[in-house]
Amino acid sequence: MTLTPTTPATAGRTADEQRRTVLRTARDVADDLAADVISRDRAGGQPADETARLREAGLLAALTPPGPGRGTDWRTACTVVREVATADSSVGDVLARHYAHTWSGRFYASRQHAAALEEESAREQWLWTGAVRTPGPHDEPQGPDLTLRPRGTGYVLNGRRPVDTAAGVADQVVVDALCAVTGDVLVVRIPSGVPGLAVEPARDRLGQRVAGAGEVVLDRVAVGPGQVLGRRPHDEESAPPFTALAEPALRLALCHVALGNAGGALAEVRDLSRGGLGRRLPGADPDLLLTYGELASAVQTATAVVDRATEVTAQALEAGALLDADEAAGVAALVATAETVTSRAALHITTRVLELADAPGLDRFWRNARVLTAHRPTAHRLRAIGEHYLNGPHRALAAFG
Repeated sequence: MTLTPTTPATAGRTADEQRRTVLRTARDVADDLAADVISRDRAGGQPADETARLREAGLLAALTPPGPGRGTDWRTACTVVREVATADSSVGDVLARHYAHTWSGRFYASRQHAAALEEESAREQWLWTGAVRTPGPHDEPQGPDLTLRPRGTGYVLNGRRPVDTAAGVADQVVVDALCAVTGDVLVVRIPSGVPGLAVEPARDRLGQRVAGAGEVVLDRVAVGPGQVLGRRPHDEESAPPFTALAEPALRLALCHVALGNAGGALAEVRDLSRGGLGRRLPGADPDLLLTYGELASAVQTATAVVDRATEVTAQALEAGALLDADEAAGVAALVATAETVTSRAALHITTRVLELADAPGLDRFWRNARVLTAHRPTAHRLRAIGEHYLNGPHRALAAFG
């Protein structure tokens, strides 16, 4: 099934019909990816073929913020991401970051600028990636890794920035950079193929081998006024509540990737056990039943927490400029909780499945889980959750940064 989300016929469908169509397409794409996931994982590299599959199915166009006759709501998009990640978490990662970065216009730009950008993205089926840093101590003392200098009506951008997905195949790369003259940190989008843009692919990754991680190198890249989305606040306390959702929204999308990966691991080893290919034969083995009961419960627990965070985040995104700081802090707390629960479940499940069967490619789930959960230590998240619970939301946003 291929989506055509911007056609008049599609635009006339009800929201529920559009949602069902997107989810059916996601399942079709997942089935397609599952057929050769092991060979693609072994080959690694940039996800050129995988991106082509997503584009042909219409998912790149569909997974943009919802608008008249286009886009997908947050709840549905996260379900799509999890479905795809169950089959191939590398591609789920690409899709999660794509969707999160398509919201950059709404987080940082004017309403008119964001709407025009989203319409063009859906029409052209752009793939988005990027790395917008959270305000914090990484800005100093080493200095910024990306700098802007005014030139004419625009800027010249220099530096380098690692990105976790689609570094060599994305159509738009969203980054933040320090203006060397004003001191403002600006969020800008860089189209692929512009002079001065190069990519150094990451090699020999432990997991997420087809996500296309790499480092974007920018040498005197011209940035026009239309590529500047807006200012990134210097600290979380000064960020408008809606803008403060940018970071937790991305992290929540990645929770769905990790959860999909864990669910995919458990489903695959279950099928091996049912087929008599596990280390122990299925049937009345009480230890085997106990293990599967434990792992299935871990998936369901993480799913419940992630779904709750997804619902609250969706409501906050729908509130837009009406969102207040306490609500934004509450979203950040729920997302941190979802990350904590999902990280533990994903690592536990993908480790235990290796004890249940020995099959080609089964180790990819554990490797992918390690990469997906390595960026933010659990202790940091728990301290932030404790700050929110003990001292209230007025100090929480800084703790979650």
